[in-house]
Parts: sequence; C-alpha cells; structure tokens
Amino acid sequence: QSQLVESGGGSVRNGGSLRLSCAASSSTLDYYAVGWFRQAPGKEREGVACISGTDDTTYYADSVKGRFTISRDNAKNMVALEMNSLKPEDTAVYYCKADIISTPEAMCAGGPTGAWGQGTQVTVSS
Repeated sequence: QSQLVESGGGSVRNGGSLRLSCAASSSTLDYYAVGWFRQAPGKEREGVACISGTDDTTYYADSVKGRFTISRDNAKNMVALEMNSLKPEDTAVYYCKADIISTPEAMCAGGPTGAWGQGTQVTVSS
C-alpha cells in the first residue's frame, strides 16, 4: 500500500466548509479502495466516507450523508473529502486509509489491513 498524507484540516464555525485531501507518496491510489475515517476524543475511530477501488461507488455514514462528498483526482493521485454544513459534532482527527477492498461499505467498516495516513485535525466551533 501507498504511504498517505492528509491535508486541509483546520478550524471553522458551525455551518462552514472544509476540503480534505489524501495524497499517496508512492504507488497508484486509483487501484485501492480509499476511506476517510475520523476519531474524536474518547471515541472509537469510524468510517465516514469511502470509495471503491474498482468502480468508484461510494458509501457515507448516516451522520454525514448529504453533507460530505468523497471523490478521486487520479491525475494528482489524490482522494478528496468535501465537507459542507459542518457541525461541532464533526470535530475530530480525520484519517485516510487505502486497502485492497472491493466495496466502499466494507472499506468503511474497517479492518486490520491497509495503510493509514497521519491524520489532520478538523475543529468546528459553535
């Protein structure tokens, strides 16, 4: 799997927007399922948005449906997460992960394989 680097985190007010990027330093990210996960203090890490490595179908957690969009930019070997209408409960460290998993549902369910990025902080204030 590729080494991954997240960027684009920051601090916004309730209702604001951010765009996160997950870039691969090696290999070709297009061949892998990619997921965005988040972990808030005292909470378990959860998959919020994932995209297939075979047909680019997507999955979103109920908590972010209609607000977040995951997409690929293969020319830049990157996967983005567009986050709109952000809420304080979206505050977390956001991580990207790449793995050889065919369905986005399976990707967001988590598993022991795959490569993780280092995470980027997203803070949403009231």
